[in-house]
Amino acid sequence: MSRTTYYTATSLDGFIADEHHSLDWLVTQDIDPKGPMSHDEFMGRVGALVMGSSTYQWLLDNHIAKGGSWDYKQPSWVMTSRERELARVEGADIRFASGDVRPVHAAAAAVAGDLDIWVVGGGDLAGQFVDAGLLDDVIVSFAPVTLGTGAPLLPRKLDLRLVELAQNRAFACARYDVVGPRTPSS
Repeated sequence: MSRTTYYTATSLDGFIADEHHSLDWLVTQDIDPKGPMSHDEFMGRVGALVMGSSTYQWLLDNHIAKGGSWDYKQPSWVMTSRERELARVEGADIRFASGDVRPVHAAAAAVAGDLDIWVVGGGDLAGQFVDAGLLDDVIVSFAPVTLGTGAPLLPRKLDLRLVELAQNRAFACARYDVVGPRTPSS
């Protein structure tokens, strides 16, 4: 059964990027690419991606511009409200969209079939999927570092249910099902 998953890494204090949008703190950490809850394992189940424009721009600036290639064979939607046109990656199936995530989710689900949809980033985009009732689970790898400030992991109040825990070298990894919006107890 297809799932819509927010798969990401975070600092121990809940930031997915520092205040300068840097991931230097993340890429220096020890992780087994074939280990538990790894990116390689996860990508084997992904049929479509949806990412925010900041994540897309980060990939352009920090990976593509440095000689890297677009690593995704799956169709990728980039949600953007930017007025200027974002650069395209030659040969990549990238589709730009704006507004409500529901029609993008429907299009991604149609393409993904039985495979999953990966909400790549960032936290606010994942929050939009939550708001629309479209996020099934959150898989997060906690890096052994604190940042003090930056882009928050998921700026929404949610109830989650822990369904899996693992250690992948330096990372504590967890998978949670999304129960729903957090409601104050009476």
